[in-house]
Amino acid sequence: MNRLQEIKQSIYDTVSAIIFWMVLIFSIAFGIAMQDAEAAEVSDVIAGDISCYNSNSTQIYWITDAICYASSLYQVDPLLVTAVMETESHFSFGTFYTTSSAGAIGLMQLMPGTAAAIGVDPYDPLGNIVGGTAYLRNMLDDFSGYGEYAVTNAVAAYNAGPAAVTAYGGCPPYSETQNYVIRVSDAYNRLLTSYYSQ
Repeated sequence: MNRLQEIKQSIYDTVSAIIFWMVLIFSIAFGIAMQDAEAAEVSDVIAGDISCYNSNSTQIYWITDAICYASSLYQVDPLLVTAVMETESHFSFGTFYTTSSAGAIGLMQLMPGTAAAIGVDPYDPLGNIVGGTAYLRNMLDDFSGYGEYAVTNAVAAYNAGPAAVTAYGGCPPYSETQNYVIRVSDAYNRLLTSYYSQ
């Protein structure tokens, strides 16, 4: 391993540890806070984030409600779902009319095979969000035994597929996937900061 690879791995390991602890701390704090606070606080943070990318107020509140619904359905942190969606599509409904170069569709950029396996229509906006959240839940469950890297590896698997993460014993050494994990982490940390500064 050359020096540049060692530096990249060190940065990746640091980011992975930060993601793990932030998700763990937020999950505990979120559970406690939600006993005493209105869920509207979380939806306000989500809507505020969406509005940075999408100026259509109807779409902003529809996406916010869909994220909250899907997150509740699958017990996934709604801010993590928001961070993944921001990274995948920037909350653009235009993603339903074109596919990515890999063939991914919609707000959560579901692959057709993944959508079929989950049992959703990737072209249906609610189905896309529910399907993406269900898939993220599956990845969180599949990689829950990876200790402090569990959430990082689940996010990496959302991007590169679980087989690649399993084959490498963690986030694969693909620059696209490593950059993806960092972008999701950045978005998630920003959302956490916004939530706790209310």
